[in-house]
Amino acid sequence: MELFVGAVWGGRLASLNPLALIAQASWVVQLVMLLLAGFSILSWAAIVFKWRELRGATEDDEAFLEVFHEGTYEQAYRAAHDCDRGPLPAIFLAAHAERVQMQKYAGRKPDAPLDESQVERIARRIRWAASEEGRRLETRLGLLATTGSSTPFIGLFGTVIGIIDAFENIGQAGSASLAVVAPGIAEALIATAIGLFAAIPATIFYNIFIARLRDIQASIDLFTHELEEDLRRESTQGAPVARAAGV
Repeated sequence: MELFVGAVWGGRLASLNPLALIAQASWVVQLVMLLLAGFSILSWAAIVFKWRELRGATEDDEAFLEVFHEGTYEQAYRAAHDCDRGPLPAIFLAAHAERVQMQKYAGRKPDAPLDESQVERIARRIRWAASEEGRRLETRLGLLATTGSSTPFIGLFGTVIGIIDAFENIGQAGSASLAVVAPGIAEALIATAIGLFAAIPATIFYNIFIARLRDIQASIDLFTHELEEDLRRESTQGAPVARAAGV
């Protein structure tokens, strides 16, 4: 009997490949592997999307800032519409829309000088728009953080269940030889391997994206400060500053 059981488990030991291990695992371990595969697919989709989003935001911010600093207000306004992936153009357009709306209700031209109360209102709108853009750029990072922190433990849970099943099989076989032990342990450890496969890239790219977001957030802070200073200088001078002269 032991020879027969050893031969059966020896056959499994001779064909230890990932697909065979997954097929031979218990339904609980297979469910864990399916969950981990789902996390991995979603995290890779988030990685691709976020990589393209942040790259586009950086490119459009740089293009818009060049026009904003060197061109006229009209040129900056057109550039803000063209560079719609960056947070800085969105903040500029939000400030512009608030200014036009206030001047319209006051019965004044859009390029009329601003008083102190109007400046403060536009400044609040600028800060609100900056906060909105920061939250927008942080979307999907939570998925990567969750994947990186939870999937190793989910895989470990599958491994524990697999090891319990392996010991039950050892008891049924009545033997603790390598041919009996190795396949069950390998089936259990494949869950941990899949968990690490999902967690490692999610953690790496999460840290990369956080670093890039810090740079973008620093640009947002500098731009909002610069835009608010332009508005206050305009209010103090009693006439629109040169860069915000035309609408």
